[in-house]
Amino acid sequence: MTDGPAELGVDTSDIPGLLVLRLPVHGDNRGWFKESWQRAKMTALGLPDFGPVQHNVSFNDATGVTRGIHAEPWDKLVSVATGRVFGAWVDLREGESFGRVVTVELGPDTAVFVPRGVGNAYQTLEPATAYSYLVNAHWSAAARASYTFLNVADETAAVPWPIPLDRAELSQADLAHPRLAEVRPFPARRSVVLGAGGQVGRALAALLPDAVALTRTDLDLTGDLDEAYDWDTVDVVYNAAAHTGVDAAETPEGRPEAWATNVAAVGRLVEVCRRHRLPLVHFSTDYVYDGTRELHQEDEPVAPLGVYGQTKAAGDALVATLPRHHVLRTSWVIGDGGNFLATMARLADNGVSPTVVADQVGRLGFADDLARAAHHLATSGAEPGVYHVTCSGDPVSWADLARAVFVARGREADAVTPVTTEEYAAGKQLAPRPRHSTMDLTKLEATGFVPSDGAAALAAYLRTLPPPAR
Repeated sequence: MTDGPAELGVDTSDIPGLLVLRLPVHGDNRGWFKESWQRAKMTALGLPDFGPVQHNVSFNDATGVTRGIHAEPWDKLVSVATGRVFGAWVDLREGESFGRVVTVELGPDTAVFVPRGVGNAYQTLEPATAYSYLVNAHWSAAARASYTFLNVADETAAVPWPIPLDRAELSQADLAHPRLAEVRPFPARRSVVLGAGGQVGRALAALLPDAVALTRTDLDLTGDLDEAYDWDTVDVVYNAAAHTGVDAAETPEGRPEAWATNVAAVGRLVEVCRRHRLPLVHFSTDYVYDGTRELHQEDEPVAPLGVYGQTKAAGDALVATLPRHHVLRTSWVIGDGGNFLATMARLADNGVSPTVVADQVGRLGFADDLARAAHHLATSGAEPGVYHVTCSGDPVSWADLARAVFVARGREADAVTPVTTEEYAAGKQLAPRPRHSTMDLTKLEATGFVPSDGAAALAAYLRTLPPPAR
């Protein structure tokens, strides 16, 4: 056999996610050698790191053996060990490409990566052909029950079989499969939003209407996650669930709850994502820093001051063990529901003149911005790792923000009295907080994401609040 291409190549096709690999085949007087699966080289060229767990070989005695069209609940990498086949793939997934057909002739120098839900079929062009495929889930009778089938003779797909089907070798089962108009499309994977009852979770659910939004009532992360959800139907996990009671985490009751939710539950979620090869987008906090630096960088060693920050830092470290992960560290979150700005507006409207901390400095993180950034990082090909996500612009203090709210509500700025952290905390059981929460946004901006300007976002948010009662 002559050599195949000099270098490994991976080409896209008309079916999204279906990739054609050109494999170098090295021949000499003894025969030939090729690398059917080479993880490092192939993933570097764009093949998904699909994690094969089972290798199957289908041997075919005669020319004209035709098998398919079967869409299966796993990804597969198909190739030919010996002989040649005419391969045909029909997209049976729900979506715009449903019914699209791609055909490729396969010899030892060609392989095809087939995403789950794409119908796979082939016809042998030579006798004694060995058709080989790697899959990333174990076959079972239960799994076969979830196959989607298409008749090999379907007139709409109109696969151009080299050997007419009336002269081919087929099974009765393949001849009995439904036509395309009768096929129920293979369901698309959907994103999952965990913690959908919180401010960030609600923003994510609004941004991603096709995602499955799960509150703690729907899925308790402290329970058995494998039994609670079918993770094989998921494409991205957005984890906005957390124990966020900063002061409560310092109490005897709150401390174990914070560790259970922010660390132990995250560890279980990480293992689910690892087993099912899922990317995880996880939300974190400025509380992992001690606040001694005026501007925090992503590679700054964590040094949390309190239990909440300690548990979030530990959870971040667990998430970082996944090959595909993005950790979004934010600060001063504002979204739908109770928050600092809404509280200040209520105090202003009620004639209250509060004391507000003036020596804690940072930037707001609006939930809508966090949701946009999370989706951007998950879909843009951004490198895995930690990213800071807040508004841009000049840092401000809590007292600065309170005064801006009071002015917007028609009160004097002087109605807000600035105090130090120590003065505000006197007589209260409060967790320690970082004095400086401003985080560098350069890494995030380099991915093409543009954070909202802090002053403009604040003004826009205040316009959404109900006007003061007169």
